Amino acid sequence: MTKKIKLKISARLAKKRSRRGAGSGKQCRFKGNEEQIRNIDYKNSTFLRSFLTERGKILPSRISGTSCRYQRRLAKEIRKARTMALLPYSGQFY
Repeated sequence: MTKKIKLKISARLAKKRSRRGAGSGKQCRFKGNEEQIRNIDYKNSTFLRSFLTERGKILPSRISGTSCRYQRRLAKEIRKARTMALLPYSGQFY
């Protein structure tokens, strides 16, 4: 049998492989926390404001770390609050 030659892995490829298993590190703040789930309500505008950017857009789940189930619920409640004029459709103008 012939012996296989082991090639040296480049530093860039080794870094990429180590990153793959790490994950994003973000956890959904609503999973297993009943108190936080109750806060998702259109009347709680101060809580919902933390999920908006300074321009008034809804933060995506990849940035906020919320799971898709609660992201949909948040978006629905933010839209309700906008309709009731509790939250702005756009950011504040100076």
